[in-house]
Amino acid sequence: MASISNIEITHGVAGLVRAEVLRSERVSPHFQRVTIGGDDLARFEYQGFDQWFRLAIPVAEGDPGFDRLPDRIDMRGYLKYLTLPKATRPVIRNYTVRAFRPEQRELDIDFVVHGDEGVAGPWAAAAQPGSAVALIDQGCGWSPVPADWFLLVADPSGLPAVAGILRDLPRDATGIAIIELDTLDDAQHIEAPDSIDLHWVIRPEGTKVGATALQHVRDLPFPVGAPYAFAVGEAALVTGTRRYLVSELGVNKKNVTFCGYWKAGRNSD
Repeated sequence: MASISNIEITHGVAGLVRAEVLRSERVSPHFQRVTIGGDDLARFEYQGFDQWFRLAIPVAEGDPGFDRLPDRIDMRGYLKYLTLPKATRPVIRNYTVRAFRPEQRELDIDFVVHGDEGVAGPWAAAAQPGSAVALIDQGCGWSPVPADWFLLVADPSGLPAVAGILRDLPRDATGIAIIELDTLDDAQHIEAPDSIDLHWVIRPEGTKVGATALQHVRDLPFPVGAPYAFAVGEAALVTGTRRYLVSELGVNKKNVTFCGYWKAGRNSD
């Protein structure tokens, strides 16, 4: 998990879970959905909401290199990972469960794709059935405190997390969800409670990712009462949302969960 975060990292009991690609499809201009499956997913303990995991992607032909991966990515596990030969060491990236179907032992992962940028996006776009993957469950970041309403803020990288939270919230939940996209064609069907006001905010071309969503947060009139806020995505969007809520509106910092998934200017998935 990125360092710009107050999310507590947890470690699922399943350890390293192996799977394979079942199918991959472009669901919108900038989102590729990869479905993985296999009997080992029976050990995966699904929690819903924004449950995330470390996804291991092979980089070499033949042996995927999973036998030498640690069962958990804590300090010791990460150091063990770094000792693996770089030429065959699987790439590890953090992703959110978009959907899980335990009966079929299928798990959907949505990847943001911008051409050949990054590692995981191009891999997802080219993924073929039978390709080996592995994952390590890291639990949920969503950890609400008593509040009058919910505020969720994300850029495209945070869409799966916000979609999962809205799907699993109580149906009487109230609040606002703001999701920035490159184009409205990337909007997805989300099973949100009726009293959640969902805003798809479109980023003008040439504008920094997250800036439009952050301005929307600042311009939008909020409901009365204290919110529980959840902000994920580009680092400046996340820290800007938290700063506005805590420093300018006086929201208790314990009422804001945030995680910078990535930072603009760095080659990152």
